Amino acid sequence: MSHRQAAAPLDGAGGEKPALARGAGQHLLIVAGEPDLAELLSTTLELAGYRISLTDTGAEALARVARHRFDLVVFDTTLPDMANFSRERRPALPHRPPVLLLTEYDHLHRLVPELGLGERDYVTKPFRVAEVLARIQVLLRGPRPGPPRGNPLEYGDLVLDDTVCRARRGTRALDLTPAEYRLLRHLLVNAHRVLSKEQIGRYVWGEHRGDNAIEQLVSRLRRKVDRDDPALIHTRRGFGYWLGRADSGS
Repeated sequence: MSHRQAAAPLDGAGGEKPALARGAGQHLLIVAGEPDLAELLSTTLELAGYRISLTDTGAEALARVARHRFDLVVFDTTLPDMANFSRERRPALPHRPPVLLLTEYDHLHRLVPELGLGERDYVTKPFRVAEVLARIQVLLRGPRPGPPRGNPLEYGDLVLDDTVCRARRGTRALDLTPAEYRLLRHLLVNAHRVLSKEQIGRYVWGEHRGDNAIEQLVSRLRRKVDRDDPALIHTRRGFGYWLGRADSGS
């Protein structure tokens, strides 16, 4: 797959380029089998201020992480040797860097914890370079608020499981996009607290987006989560959004 297929245009709808997140010399390992994708990522991230190392297999990536201390790993999950990973083959790692996973939307079910790395996030292809840079910056800031990764987040019959990046309402699985998943996690961690549109935008995308983008994202998530009663996602007009039972207040 060429970088033209892997990355979406950077410009916004209005043709204005957003300010890109920048690094401060952190050492990143890029794991990508496609030469065009590896070149795009390495060139972009070097220009953004990061030090870059490259490998094209998952096995070599784990070997390198075991030998060297990286600040973050960018990992393409479509590598041919991804299917060979298992807990038994996973080496003991002295340092577990955060990892940004690049994945096809229909491969989200493959994002299981067998890689044994640290805090994780993901973007789906075709990705925007600005989103990759923003998610890297968020991961480098450290763990997100809330319970440790691996412990499901729950509110009533709503459950979000970070270990497999899945959510369900009762027995019904929720088919969420990465942005919807991050929004739901942010709302769950802050249950009964009103979150402003700016707070939501910076958490979900690493940057503030226009009000319309936030409203559309919340609307899509609400249609999926609140198909079952009681409704859990609410609007506080003029302030933002919150999650919880309406009779419990905000």
